[in-house]
Amino acid sequence: MAMILSYFDEVGHRLIKTVSYTLSVLQMVYLSCRAALFDQAQGMRTVFSVVSAQIYFTGWQAMPLVTILALASGAIIILQSTAQLNLIGNAAFVGNLMVMIIVRELGPLMTALIVIARSGTAVSSEIGNMRANREMEALESVGINPLSYIVFPRILGGVLSVLCLAFYFNVIALIGGYLVTRFMQDMPFSFYAESLAQAFSFEDVEVFLLKNSFSGMIIFVVCCYQGMLVKQSAHEVPQVTTKAVVNSIIYVTGFNLIVTTLFYLNKLMVLGII
Repeated sequence: MAMILSYFDEVGHRLIKTVSYTLSVLQMVYLSCRAALFDQAQGMRTVFSVVSAQIYFTGWQAMPLVTILALASGAIIILQSTAQLNLIGNAAFVGNLMVMIIVRELGPLMTALIVIARSGTAVSSEIGNMRANREMEALESVGINPLSYIVFPRILGGVLSVLCLAFYFNVIALIGGYLVTRFMQDMPFSFYAESLAQAFSFEDVEVFLLKNSFSGMIIFVVCCYQGMLVKQSAHEVPQVTTKAVVNSIIYVTGFNLIVTTLFYLNKLMVLGII
């Protein structure tokens, strides 16, 4: 009995910490958006220059890595799915499998993990070093709010970058993956394109926008928040960077799981199964 009570106490403590952490992150989002709109000493032009720099680093410079992973993912899934579907005589369902695996699940998750590994670590360590070197205090001394000049542009640029990278990942995985397997798999492109067109629906667009926009926001909000937790010592930077990566992966994976669960529960309700 004591072990059970101890277990529930630990679960409750972790739940309280998670809720408190989430509320603190949401508060920073609100304050940064408010500062960007109403408390600007640097001007919108300067803010958008930081946004464009973030998009260049997070989006453009990540495209080679995204291309390689998308080609490999698309080729592997096409080869595996067509091989299995040909055995049961349902090769026309290859488009449904590609949309279900790439567009709904693998694309958003792989893009988020790439962004966390490349840009999330960079953002948290950069902001952490700025805090340790008292650059935040220098900005405040000249009347610039760090939330409007540092946090908000990185969140906005990160969300836009994740959306563009996820779209690029899907296109390369769906089309480039077919071109890679064209020499090994005898499948006409017209048949493949028609199968994809029949598989796509408006719900897939909704899931794509929902998953990727919120994943981008989660990643950069969490990483900015962790960077802002640095007090005075540069030794704290690696610690907050590690926590930023871990928390971003947990939150993004959990959010994707929740969206997927709700999506398929809605499908089952439409079909009348539940």
